[in-house]
Amino acid sequence: MSESTPDGLELPALTEFFARTVPGFGGTLHAQMLAGGKSNLTYLLTDGEHRWVLRRPPLGNLTPSAHDMWREYRVVAALSGTDVPVAQAVAYDDTVLDVPFALVEYVEGPVLRTEEELRRLSPSDIRRCGEALVDVLASLHAVDPHTVGLGDFGRPEGYLERQVRRWYDQWQRVRTRELPDIDALHARLAELCPAESGASIVHGDYRIDNTILDPGDPGRIRAVVDWEMATLGDPLADLGLYLVYADPSFAPVLAGSAASTSSALPSAREVAQRYAETSGRDLSRLEFYLGLGYFKIAVVAEGIHARYQQGMTRGEGFDRVGEAVAPLAAGGLRALKGDIA
Repeated sequence: MSESTPDGLELPALTEFFARTVPGFGGTLHAQMLAGGKSNLTYLLTDGEHRWVLRRPPLGNLTPSAHDMWREYRVVAALSGTDVPVAQAVAYDDTVLDVPFALVEYVEGPVLRTEEELRRLSPSDIRRCGEALVDVLASLHAVDPHTVGLGDFGRPEGYLERQVRRWYDQWQRVRTRELPDIDALHARLAELCPAESGASIVHGDYRIDNTILDPGDPGRIRAVVDWEMATLGDPLADLGLYLVYADPSFAPVLAGSAASTSSALPSAREVAQRYAETSGRDLSRLEFYLGLGYFKIAVVAEGIHARYQQGMTRGEGFDRVGEAVAPLAAGGLRALKGDIA
């Protein structure tokens, strides 16, 4: 592991924090930036014996409501002991670095980010993995927020209307160009916005590469990660977003080869059917949730593209993210017309 300090960390200050806060810390801290993390920055920390993962907001200007590290830490800590697999929460702090950060234990296992990585599995293992992803999402939506101490984690009432408004507001903040399809998609979503289908903990960014698989069994998920967008809201928004991540238009957001877009995974219709059967939820308005998912990811992609243009990104693959925005916006308009693969 490199001895240099990655951008965004201050190892001397973190070492002092670990010595005060983290049981069993060995006294010498090393760090490296992990792959992925197009939004929050993610680092692997070790003292040579133990390993932890630290998450902090990205460099540069931040969009309101995103990159909330306390939110991310709180939901992971609350879900420990439920049927939802998560990393063990260790610490949260907002004084040691120039930004808040969340610290969790490292979970061993593969993270499948590209189609190539996914296709190294057998077809049966890919299917079992896809089914497990749907089942874990349904398990998350079955957790009673009040039982795990998250009864005040968000405001489920009016969630969909706020999502439509909030993501359009963020578009105004991060856009680098005019895109009429975004304006048209926003107008249609505002017009068609239904009452919430229910209320649950929602992940807000659920897809295959935000999970860690069991090293010996790809059909078992060891941890769901990247909870920065979690809140209380309509569970079908999570499902709609998960289905949007299967669209090849999303691939440039993850450097051009996203495992979630692989045709080897269960199809959108198969996913929707399994989720409906497992959760018992009514999917008669799924088109709206798909449109909302496309809208959200188009805005997220534009925000990443804007940070890339400002020189505020770290790592590779950011130069193509902007290519995804227009196709995603167009996909949202098609979804509202009932175009579901």
